[in-house]
Amino acid sequence: MKPLILLLVSLAALATAGCTVGPDYERPPAPESAHYKELKGWKVATPMDGVIRGAWWVVFKDPILNSLVQQVEITNQNVIAAEAAYRTAQAVIKEAQSGLFPTVTTSYNGLGSHLGSAVSGSGVPTTIVTSTLAANASWDLDVWGRIRRSIESNTAAAQVSAADLASATLSAQSALATNYFNLRAADSLQALLYRTAAQYRRTLEITQHQYDAGTVSKADVATAQTQVFDTEAQAINVGVARAQSEHAIAALIGRPPADLTIAVGGLGTYLPQIPASVPSRLLERRPDIAAQERLMQQENALIGVAVAAYYPDISLNGQYGVMGTGVLAASLAHEIWSLGATAVQVAFDGGFRGAQVEAARATYDQSVANYRQTVLTAFQQVEDSLAAIKIYAKEAKVQAQAVKSAQEEVDILLNQYKAGTVAFTAVVVAEAMLLSNQQTDLTIRQNRFLSTVNLIGSLGGGWDASELPSLQALEKNNPLIPPL
Repeated sequence: MKPLILLLVSLAALATAGCTVGPDYERPPAPESAHYKELKGWKVATPMDGVIRGAWWVVFKDPILNSLVQQVEITNQNVIAAEAAYRTAQAVIKEAQSGLFPTVTTSYNGLGSHLGSAVSGSGVPTTIVTSTLAANASWDLDVWGRIRRSIESNTAAAQVSAADLASATLSAQSALATNYFNLRAADSLQALLYRTAAQYRRTLEITQHQYDAGTVSKADVATAQTQVFDTEAQAINVGVARAQSEHAIAALIGRPPADLTIAVGGLGTYLPQIPASVPSRLLERRPDIAAQERLMQQENALIGVAVAAYYPDISLNGQYGVMGTGVLAASLAHEIWSLGATAVQVAFDGGFRGAQVEAARATYDQSVANYRQTVLTAFQQVEDSLAAIKIYAKEAKVQAQAVKSAQEEVDILLNQYKAGTVAFTAVVVAEAMLLSNQQTDLTIRQNRFLSTVNLIGSLGGGWDASELPSLQALEKNNPLIPPL
């Protein structure tokens, strides 16, 4: 047995000391920008060390929003599915790591034979039982690093899955916040329309008095009534959008719509100032960018797997056991063992391996292009959100003046109408203009909230690449793998 043991140790040392073919991974450069174009001339007051971390939604200071978004990580079904996919990716690492170890099987073979008295030679019937108990082992030695490159690829894939989980969580959280502010905007619009309908009813009363006094025609009364009914109908119609937003929120927190009712409340006026970190930090704060970057290492490692196919596949096969008479062959005097080594080298494959390496390199090049495009898209989204926030802020100031002027016009014309100096048509036009400006003012405020949510999402929420599980931690997840 001593020579056998020495040979096993020697081959194990060869396997662990073998080279790893294929290119080692280095992160390709990304198309970064030195600054954000839309930050020119506009500086956020919050210092840079106030970059949002963790529960980013609390910056809106809305307790109801806080309670809803917190449920996403727990009960959102897309997030749960992404978490299960991550656990699957962890299990795939263990599958690949199992290839570093020999596969051992045990076998038992028992055979009973009976010889009649005429053939036994002794004139007495004889029954003979023979048995074999053996352990069989096969080991594919990872001399060229094929298995180790597979482990590297699967480990990077697990990091991709972890980043996808973060992306799914951030996406669901952002979608919930967007639907929540749309719901609040619908509440505010409905309240505005009902207030306006009430004001139109007072105008209708004035018109009715004017008609009773004989100073206006019945047409003015009909026009005033139309204003009331049309505005009330608009207010009722807003309920459709509100209901849909509430249903969407229920689905995002993993509950049926019937189980969620959000009390009516208006859209707030407080908007947080969101600091935009330097552009280079965006590469570390976006989970989708991190996923694409980890995907590059995954594909890079697969090049090594393809290159390893050019080299001989060396494997070891052995058996050790005992054989003897009786049901249990337990006598070491009858031990049996065998050991064999096999090296298989493909002599001709019609260019198959070369095509595999070429395909692996092309797939890696594709992942690099996708990574760079993801970075470009991320910068575009941040710039879009910064521009929207800046422009909507300017527009809100001008629109507030428009609402104020429209209200003054309505007040003046209504007084003149009471005095009989202007036609009712002028009042109707002015009131319609006032409502239009008020709706525009509300829409701008709604868009400012949505743009702020989009900016936070574009900056990665409170996520950071340091939250990804490290390659070392994922590889050590298998208790059979010794520490590096």
